[in-house]
Amino acid sequence: MPREIVNVQAGQAGNQVGENFWRMLLAEHGLDEEGHYKGNDPQQLARVGVFFNEIEHPGLPNKYVPRSVQIDLEEGVCDRIRSGPLGHLFRPDTFVTGSSGAGNNWAKGFYTEGAELMDNILELVRKQTEATDALQGFQLIHSLGGGTGAGLGSLLLSKFREVEYPDRMLSTYSILPSPKVSETVVEPYNALLSVHQLVENSDMTMCIDNEALYDVTQRTMKVKQPSFDDLNNVVSQVMCGVSTSLRFSGQLNGDMRKLAMNLVPFPRLHFLIPSYAPFYDPKAKAYTRWNVKDLTSAMFERSNLLVACDPRFGRYLTAATIFRGKVASQEAEQAVLELQRKNSSQFVEWIPDNVSVSLCSVPPVGQTQAATCLANTTAVQELFNRTLTQFAAMYKRRAFLHWYTGEGMDAMEFSEAESNTQDLIAEYQQYQEATADEDFEEEVEYEEEQTGAEGVEYQQEVEGGEYDEEQFEP
Repeated sequence: MPREIVNVQAGQAGNQVGENFWRMLLAEHGLDEEGHYKGNDPQQLARVGVFFNEIEHPGLPNKYVPRSVQIDLEEGVCDRIRSGPLGHLFRPDTFVTGSSGAGNNWAKGFYTEGAELMDNILELVRKQTEATDALQGFQLIHSLGGGTGAGLGSLLLSKFREVEYPDRMLSTYSILPSPKVSETVVEPYNALLSVHQLVENSDMTMCIDNEALYDVTQRTMKVKQPSFDDLNNVVSQVMCGVSTSLRFSGQLNGDMRKLAMNLVPFPRLHFLIPSYAPFYDPKAKAYTRWNVKDLTSAMFERSNLLVACDPRFGRYLTAATIFRGKVASQEAEQAVLELQRKNSSQFVEWIPDNVSVSLCSVPPVGQTQAATCLANTTAVQELFNRTLTQFAAMYKRRAFLHWYTGEGMDAMEFSEAESNTQDLIAEYQQYQEATADEDFEEEVEYEEEQTGAEGVEYQQEVEGGEYDEEQFEP
């Protein structure tokens, strides 16, 4: 029996990425645009219930309806989905829209406009969750640069965590703004206020960065002028890759809790960097051949990451690799081990076996093999540092602050968000510099506290290299 996930997509970016994601899910599970099954592989329907509700109509083929809620503070994007090719796929009552929009203002989404819609949204989500047998959690798709995805998305997370579903998993796909691909001047404010909420309320946050998306589409996929549709396709590919082990049977990480358990060593450090392979120029597809070794090294290359940071300047705490297609488990494990051995300095030595390997025999549509990686690396602090620098430059002069305080927000929240993000960066830095030797020294200090003078004697002998096991037994 598959354990169900409820999808929530908030704001313009969230809904556009979500639409692409559902389109790819339909293709992978052999469903048409109205949710009727047209495939021929039994594996496609084995765990389709993770994201879809099955509706039975006597005399008609079963219909599979997404377990999803679409939210926006203006009607445009939701109306486009309703009138588009997937209009008949979603339940009509799962759209919640406002009329005035959030105007790129986090406080509007969190305190005023968004808060007014909250009862309707929670009621809708409750209906979706009551229809499930064993709810494993929620996935939220949103961007952190605007008002609805960032503000209302953060409010939703805090409601789920503190009031409605405290024991369920909350994972988010958060699209972070970038100075190179910026649409609005207050993006650093919105992003940092959202990060402040994500640190406290999310269990897993897959960071996706606009700058990296542009790099992947322009440099690797050779699209000269990438549209939002091209970027959303890349995000959807990665989302399908990450959720593979949840949607198809494999031998590892079969649900969100197991995935998080293997990836998050400390509760605050749950910001993961996704990567995908192969990304290629469609024209060059016929000339390239990928094997498991190539896929493995490509997953850890900077050019395939969905966050514009350099993993060589950080260290991997943990990583989960998911291979799709005909891949032998021995071959995949060997390739990952070899990569770890070659780049041992980039992986922390105090977490043994910190790269998990998961296999799924169902390849993505149109490909024979693919691989996705979720990495928990300390290099992600580069992303927060970048946003923090921009945030500080504006906040120092209190620029644009009246738009936020005018919605009833306290200026102190900005300072709290800033110091919380600084603490987060410091934590990442601390674990980046931590070594196994340090742990040994801590152990010795602990022994000293426990055993008094004997422990001091033991420490001196250890430092002098004359430690005899029989002489001192802890």
